[in-house]
Amino acid sequence: MSREKSSKRPKESPAQRSVCPVACSLDVLGDRWTLLVVRDLMFGRSRFKDFSASPEGIPTNVLSERLERLVQHELAVRIPAADGTKRLAYQLTEKGEALRPVLEALRDWGLQWEPGTQALISGESAGL
Repeated sequence: MSREKSSKRPKESPAQRSVCPVACSLDVLGDRWTLLVVRDLMFGRSRFKDFSASPEGIPTNVLSERLERLVQHELAVRIPAADGTKRLAYQLTEKGEALRPVLEALRDWGLQWEPGTQALISGESAGL
């Protein structure tokens, strides 16, 4: 009997440590930068230069790898830049947008439990 994979799920990653959904999610999202790139996409940023200008100061080589990972795992897609240049932009997919409640929960937790944190005005308008 053959097993058909859903078209909505990417191929199993060779980096998966187990079938645990928490572990598999962390394999994709569980470093110090990936969710910040997703946050920036939710804020409306779409170009490499926009991501690299974030206050956290992501190194450009790390940013390139994280954007590629988001595309590979179908959380984001490359699109033509709005300004008509040859450069590409990035946009969240439905799968990437599904992370919004996760980021909102992290925001709320940080505001409640981490002194000195504050929600950004641009984030509030983006639902974060």
